[in-house]
Amino acid sequence: MQSFGLHILFNPTMKKTLLFVAMIPVLSFSQEKDVLKYFISKDNLVGVKNKKGEIIIPAQFINLTGVKNGELVKSVNNTIFIDSSLANKSEVEKNAWGVVFDEKGKLLYQPYSYDNGADYFSEGVRRFVKNGKIGFVDRNAKTVIEPEHDFVSPFNYGYASFCDGCDWEKTNDEHKAIVGGKWGVMNTRGQTVQPLAKQSGEDIEIDGKYYPYPFSYSGKEKNILQFFEKQNKKLSDIYYVNVYNTFSDDEKKLFFEIVERPKENFPYYQVNTYDYRKKDLGTLYRFKFLVSEDGKTFYAIEDFNEKKVPFENWLKEEIKNAEDFQKEHKDNPNKFINK
Repeated sequence: MQSFGLHILFNPTMKKTLLFVAMIPVLSFSQEKDVLKYFISKDNLVGVKNKKGEIIIPAQFINLTGVKNGELVKSVNNTIFIDSSLANKSEVEKNAWGVVFDEKGKLLYQPYSYDNGADYFSEGVRRFVKNGKIGFVDRNAKTVIEPEHDFVSPFNYGYASFCDGCDWEKTNDEHKAIVGGKWGVMNTRGQTVQPLAKQSGEDIEIDGKYYPYPFSYSGKEKNILQFFEKQNKKLSDIYYVNVYNTFSDDEKKLFFEIVERPKENFPYYQVNTYDYRKKDLGTLYRFKFLVSEDGKTFYAIEDFNEKKVPFENWLKEEIKNAEDFQKEHKDNPNKFINK
């Protein structure tokens, strides 16, 4: 089970400067953020108070992870994520986990439940549930795709599969699978996209059908992607060094796409890496990168909290790990050669 802990991505102190004409001096001040703390009610439910002791979020969450009374709340993108279940089950959206509030205590959304916790951000958005339907929000809790479908997959390579009239059903191994319903494919604007009649080289295959290449880039963005493309062979050899299926050079070729652009609280381009099938490499953070807004500084994402590490440092460590693996496993079919 995930904890109540939150993680700061980017939250600078806002500064304003007032300039008056003539002899009046320049005045500057900082708008301080309120200090928020968890509090525990008599029946051991969790809520949030401000530094004045005023209740911002009523105590309504089960204390699953032993959060302490008075423990500081850390906000992400000016939102508060309570990583727990509402005590009043009637208020819990079906297939949801946790609740996201703003710093004033306004309920923003309930994330979709995935992997025993709240849904991860994928290609800059995460799923949420409202009235039993699934939509998408961005990092700033802004709804980017309205909740209209019974189920939607995470985005991959600019597309997400959705269904209506479908439902979860337990399989023989006690896991659940989506069954029935009418399926379709949406783009990042939530629009239904029809498959192509004829396939071309850049298309993406989804469930045996082909859809058009979904990305377009400015000159600066093309230069960002060229940085990774120039190192495609080295990066693909690093990725496949511990994979024991044999791949051709064409099959080992990686694809780099910008899946998120700079916005409030997020001054980066995010670049994701895909295999030859146009599938995400299957990890939350490995082989995902951030690039500064000016396109000049490159980072690798080090963990699921999106901790940044300079690209050069990341690459040096990845090369070392690949070489060490190859020394210990000389039978690996996908050789790494550092050139």
